Amino acid sequence: MTISVAIVDDQALVRMGLRALIDAEDDLTLAGEAEDGTAAVALARRARPDVMLMDIRMPGRDGIAALRDITADETLSAVKVIMLTTFELDEYVFNALQAGAAGFLIKDSEPTDLLRAIRLVAEGESLLSPTVTRTVIGSFANRAVSRRHPQLDELTERETEILTLVAQGLNNEEIAKQLWISKATARTHVSRAMIKLGARDRAQLVVIAYQSDLV
Repeated sequence: MTISVAIVDDQALVRMGLRALIDAEDDLTLAGEAEDGTAAVALARRARPDVMLMDIRMPGRDGIAALRDITADETLSAVKVIMLTTFELDEYVFNALQAGAAGFLIKDSEPTDLLRAIRLVAEGESLLSPTVTRTVIGSFANRAVSRRHPQLDELTERETEILTLVAQGLNNEEIAKQLWISKATARTHVSRAMIKLGARDRAQLVVIAYQSDLV
């Protein structure tokens, strides 16, 4: 399986570095580049990349505004957006998470971490490091008004249990090990929870869990 990746950053040097990294991998292909939020949305609609790496802070139309346009477009539901930020606790991360970002990466992350993130997100995982999960999402939840999701009662006991583990930052493999189930079964439970709760991705499941006081 080849994963198509789009790059969005206003700095040419950053785009060049990301492009070189992607070009060096046999299972990744470059879907295109953009230097601002407006061009990013156009690129998403034109190329329909599997994963989009997008800077949060850009002059003009920033990454958050572009992300909202992408997640609001039902025809782009398969496009997963990883936001790039200079600081792990960037205040914009709160808004990006709520807007449907599939994950976050620090710009100075190791190349191996970036490549792993692209592949994880393409497989339907979310990129929420334990630090981000505990600190950023926790802070977001504390700022937000507690609001139990109206469809939460539709989840089975097992799905609720897995939703809580997702909110703690566990991936499918870690959930499977903790609950003594297969990775495929864990993935199925997560998918069903997403459908029932109307969540675009795992990151939004985390928001729902925190806002519903499950964590």
